[in-house]
Amino acid sequence: ESIKGKIKKALYYPVAVVGVAIIVSSILLIYVIPQFEDIFAGFGADLPAFTKMVVGASRWLRANGLTLLIGIILTITAFVLAKKRSRAFAHFLDRYSLRFPIVGAILEKSAIARFCRTLAITFAAGVPLVDALKIVSGATGNQVYNDAAARIREDVAVGHQLQLAMIQTEVFPNMVIQMAAIGEEAGSLDEMLIKVAEAYEEEVNNAVDALSSLLEPVIIVFIGGVVGTMVVAMYLPIFKMAAVI
Repeated sequence: ESIKGKIKKALYYPVAVVGVAIIVSSILLIYVIPQFEDIFAGFGADLPAFTKMVVGASRWLRANGLTLLIGIILTITAFVLAKKRSRAFAHFLDRYSLRFPIVGAILEKSAIARFCRTLAITFAAGVPLVDALKIVSGATGNQVYNDAAARIREDVAVGHQLQLAMIQTEVFPNMVIQMAAIGEEAGSLDEMLIKVAEAYEEEVNNAVDALSSLLEPVIIVFIGGVVGTMVVAMYLPIFKMAAVI
């Protein structure tokens, strides 16, 4: 839960900032740009192409803003409901989320860490491996790894070794499989899995910290670029007139 919370915190920050940037941009386009447009209309001069583009965006947003907002709300609602009610859709989203640059690696390592730690804790508590895998199949936080745990459980239930069942899923790194194999052979599966979980949790923590440090300047540049673009577009005609005068 600590890792999950840390990942959410790292992702919520840029999402919140981008949301604020969208709101501020919308306010500028809907309420501020029209004021400049009225002023420019009195100039009687041809506006720069960049300014025309921003003014055109302002007109489009004022004409279609409500429709766009309703469409976004309906899309998000449909997306959330589909993810909750459709196992196939949730699997599709989780599988492709693992392919995202940087974030995908964090989600993958987090899922593996939760798989290993949950399995180690339940197995060490005396829960049979097959039953422990049933618990794990709902605890990784990612549908791909939940399904992988369910397939591993089916293979283990018919007598396959854990390491061989993990190989068949094709979602676990070699290091994790090798550590599980060593644990099975040495009779210390829980200890080996705990070591794997600790290693991956440390990697997740470091990756989340690095991601947070990387996002801060990127977000500042993004917001500055969005707002600065509109400001420059509105002042270009004024600068043009001043140069003529």
